[in-house]
Amino acid sequence: MTPVLRHPPPLKQPIYQRARAPNADELENIPWLHTLDAAERKVAVADLKVVRIATGELLCRVGRPVTYWFGVIEGFLKMNNDSDLGVPIIFTGLPPGGWFGEGTVIKREVYRYNITAVRKSVVAGLSVETFHWLLDRSIPFNRFITQQLNERLGQFIAAREIDRMSDADARVARSLAALFHPVLYPGVGGLLRITQQELGYLIGLSRQRVNEALNALQEHGLIGIEYGGVRVLDLEGLRRHVQRG
Repeated sequence: MTPVLRHPPPLKQPIYQRARAPNADELENIPWLHTLDAAERKVAVADLKVVRIATGELLCRVGRPVTYWFGVIEGFLKMNNDSDLGVPIIFTGLPPGGWFGEGTVIKREVYRYNITAVRKSVVAGLSVETFHWLLDRSIPFNRFITQQLNERLGQFIAAREIDRMSDADARVARSLAALFHPVLYPGVGGLLRITQQELGYLIGLSRQRVNEALNALQEHGLIGIEYGGVRVLDLEGLRRHVQRG
């Protein structure tokens, strides 16, 4: 009997080989694109690339040189690093509408963090060269980047303060308030599609403890727990709850 030769499955193409031009709906979901004049927008659209990445796939890796400025069209990413002890450190989650890494792009540095897909996601990228071209000529683009940096700084300072608290409800509230940030993550809207397990992973709590905290926040009328996600009912109240924690 002639043996059947079994070929190994083809390796997944690298991200840059899977990239394509964005479609009209994807372009509509890029907030800074609408601030540009016609000539700037034409250059940016011609340069933009979009790619679908799988759960657990790395988009950016520590030590690699920056080549693109990225934003989340669909899905959910996390920004994380590893400590000297090998313990993962999660800096933040990145929901739809969020653009990130502008500081690294401005300085043309290597990445000091990993960006990993928490679930299947669609990500857009603008090349470093076009990013700096816009920075050199577009006042609205500069305003967008300045606001991004300012809001992110405030977010990380708040996260540092809350992470020192032992109250789990406050930590969950802080994370939700951060993920519903209307400036940094305009694509979230009122409903954040995230599981309790994913939220627990971002915060560093068990799914069971996250569930208890979410139910407590729901009893306060601050959020609504829905199938496959969390709906914010009172964002300012959620932030005040953090401050009380």
